Amino acid sequence: MSGDPKRAAAEAAIKYVKDGMLLGLGTGSTAQHFLELLGERVRHGLKVEGVPTSRQTERAAQAAGIPLTSLDEHPELDLAIDGADEIDPALFLIKGGGGALLREKIVAAAAKRMIVIADESKLVPVLGRFPLPIEIVPFGAKATIAHITRAFHDLGMAPMSGEMPHGRSGLRPGPEGRGLFVTDNGNLILDWPCGRIRDPGILNNILHTIPGVVNHGLFIGLAELALIGTKEGVTKLEPRKLVEL
Repeated sequence: MSGDPKRAAAEAAIKYVKDGMLLGLGTGSTAQHFLELLGERVRHGLKVEGVPTSRQTERAAQAAGIPLTSLDEHPELDLAIDGADEIDPALFLIKGGGGALLREKIVAAAAKRMIVIADESKLVPVLGRFPLPIEIVPFGAKATIAHITRAFHDLGMAPMSGEMPHGRSGLRPGPEGRGLFVTDNGNLILDWPCGRIRDPGILNNILHTIPGVVNHGLFIGLAELALIGTKEGVTKLEPRKLVEL
């Protein structure tokens, strides 16, 4: 087992991959470890096909020699493996730090099973320490942000003065701070500092009613297992209970 917690989690996840599977391939630093390990197994004869959740993942999978397909060709996947920015005891997640939240959620929803891989720093008792990414369309972005601001205010989750991660707008900047970050879908990301999300289900429902909101980084009821890398090994996390591997 690797001494790197992220690598260890990826090594544990690769054991769930079986010959002939259709896989959802996640985005991010921990998912990158999984892609490297999966590529090694493919080179040794494992037959799988993967659906990447981002252009970044597509390039990395191609470099690793992993055969790729699409949800148009295969609308149902056997397994999705992805990372997370936060994981709570119910296996509710915050994702989207890499900006791929929409495709990640579509792929996770298409999979029969989703496994999350992460290091122990991603475990939280309550979601909200990591700013919630919200993907919005560029058209009317200021109006959409105003609607989102009112919604959070009504929920008692308005940010304190100066708390927005990227200035007053909270829109994620592009590479090296130039312009705005644009997702693979041509949209923008608003990062909202929640602090504490008392009821992720209610917030999920409210955000989906706002015109201009494409989706958001709350993943509710999608993950059924998390493999958490630690300095001592890997912990298997199922909803509301921890089991040592």
